[in-house]
Amino acid sequence: MTRLPRTLRLDPSDTVVFDRAAEPGEWAVPGGFAFWDEDPEALTGRRRQEFRAGFLGVGSFGWSTLVEVAEAGPAERAAAVEALAARILGAYGAPGPEAARAAAEEEVAFAESLCGHPPGTVLALSRAVEDGAVRERFRTLHRREGPPADRSRLPVFGVVEVEGEDEPPERPDLAALGRAGEGAR
Repeated sequence: MTRLPRTLRLDPSDTVVFDRAAEPGEWAVPGGFAFWDEDPEALTGRRRQEFRAGFLGVGSFGWSTLVEVAEAGPAERAAAVEALAARILGAYGAPGPEAARAAAEEEVAFAESLCGHPPGTVLALSRAVEDGAVRERFRTLHRREGPPADRSRLPVFGVVEVEGEDEPPERPDLAALGRAGEGAR
């Protein structure tokens, strides 16, 4: 048994901020390879949000803002590798099935390395360009003990602590992203 990231949807915001939102409960990887041939600093709108804060669901190839650490059996892990390899081969032009499988195995192994936390731990990702290189930062979110101080707030926003945050949180304009997506449909 191993642990892998599994997509988590606490509210419908992923369906607004990403072109394709991952399905809740699918295995996920950080997915930075999806931007390999793009200039991250030139990205705009939803694609920029995918770059900055998205985990890639291996089944749908959609994006998720949050994932949770989950137990995965050997067959589930192998299926995640195969699904990702098929996508890498089809969408990214890997030179052959073996090369695609090797790339998928590496990406799943990296995702696995992020899951040294108890099952149910929520992970978030922040990706940015620093000194010409892409840098990924991962945070863990933990439930606080005890009742929220203000019951009028949604529990999702009132009961988490963040570890590993060393920069101010990003505040995307969800309304603007939603309006931009309406024109693309």
